[in-house]
Amino acid sequence: MDDNKMAKGMMIGFITGGIVGSIIALLYAPKSGRELRADIKVKKDEYLEDASEYLNTAKEKASTIISESKKKSEQLIKDAKEKASHLLSDANKILTEAKAKAGETYEKSKQIISNESDRVKDAFNAGLEAYNQEKKKID
Repeated sequence: MDDNKMAKGMMIGFITGGIVGSIIALLYAPKSGRELRADIKVKKDEYLEDASEYLNTAKEKASTIISESKKKSEQLIKDAKEKASHLLSDANKILTEAKAKAGETYEKSKQIISNESDRVKDAFNAGLEAYNQEKKKID
């Protein structure tokens, strides 16, 4: 972008310098007023044409830069959407796996607790029965 600004500045400087130099040359040239006015008109037309060409070139370059920037921004948006989609997909996969593992762990824990609870109940009942039998022996 700095090169474009520098080139633009140089082009404006050349055009301005050319106009000023031409006007000075025409004013100091030994010609009649009619010839001088005709020369000024010709030079004015030449410089207007040059300025118009420069403006058209600048418009084309700006259009190209805008078009390229638009394409790049569209590609960046597309890439960002794809990456976000992949991240979301991965996150959903991890969440699903975590839920499945948590469910498995819950079921295993539930089964272990149930088994241990039954074992403790059986042991308690056996202890209670043994106590009652010993109590009957003593009575």
